[in-house]
Amino acid sequence: MLLFLAALVAGFFFLIFSADFFVKGTSAIARNLGVPPLIIGLTIVGLGTSAPEMLVAGMASIQGNTGLATGNAIGSNIANIGLVLGATALTAPILLQSSLLKREFPILMAISMASYLLVIDGHLSRLDGLVLITGLGIFLYWLLRSAQQTKKQSKDILATEFEEEIPTNLSTKVASFYAISGLVTLIASSKLLVWAAVNIAIFFGVSDLVIGLTIIAIGTSLPELAASIMSVIKKEPDLAVGNIIGSNAFNLLAVLCLPGLLYPNSVDTQLVTRDFPIMLGFTLLLFFFSYSFNGEPKINRFKGGLFVLFFAAYLSKVYLDTLGT
Repeated sequence: MLLFLAALVAGFFFLIFSADFFVKGTSAIARNLGVPPLIIGLTIVGLGTSAPEMLVAGMASIQGNTGLATGNAIGSNIANIGLVLGATALTAPILLQSSLLKREFPILMAISMASYLLVIDGHLSRLDGLVLITGLGIFLYWLLRSAQQTKKQSKDILATEFEEEIPTNLSTKVASFYAISGLVTLIASSKLLVWAAVNIAIFFGVSDLVIGLTIIAIGTSLPELAASIMSVIKKEPDLAVGNIIGSNAFNLLAVLCLPGLLYPNSVDTQLVTRDFPIMLGFTLLLFFFSYSFNGEPKINRFKGGLFVLFFAAYLSKVYLDTLGT
């Protein structure tokens, strides 16, 4: 058991740092090629922050552990809003100014609803996976068009915040080393993480879905937690929320599609009846909390506290359900 725990910790450690290397390298390459910072942030950085979930889901799907893959996707979305955004708002209230973010909120809600409709029959088929990956292509196209339109109209606050975060002092050669080494380590660490998680699930006699929803979901959300808290400390609140919205959209489109494409199978009943509806509830709550009818929209400490409280209640529900099985 100690071996599995050590492998789990090592897997998380290398996964987090390799994801950071990969994002830095790819974003620096894109910047050196003249790609606008807003486009880099919305697409390359957005996909990069979901790279841990994608690699874990891919490895788990190849091995036939679809519960771990689907649980990681949905659990990460719940953790991103409940834990990451909640803890960030408790650190400092998040004032939302970006017009682009306000357009992304309903898109995320639509993606979440559509994803739920695909699995509500209790099965994630290859066709479902194709629908999701097609949705990813459409979403990326929409992001590119929105970024171009925003640039023509006026410089969005989100573009300024992305511009300050993307590395400017990396040559293409060094950035390529960062990207390649980060990707290789991502693959190796995700394989180690899946191996450890599956064996821990077997040891405790719980399903790999539960491990994916809890330990793996929280672990793969740690980069978002660190990035979001640093964003509000550096007075870049829109970046904190933008990372969460982008990560959640990519988790559903780029991560959830993998078990469907690689290992089509039935999904756990609990995922359909408990976890997906709770994820939709968190997303809807984020949607309402991010709008204001009196003054500027803000996710204050009270709202952040509610997110954390609801997340703790969700983990308690998963724990109690596990005891009852």
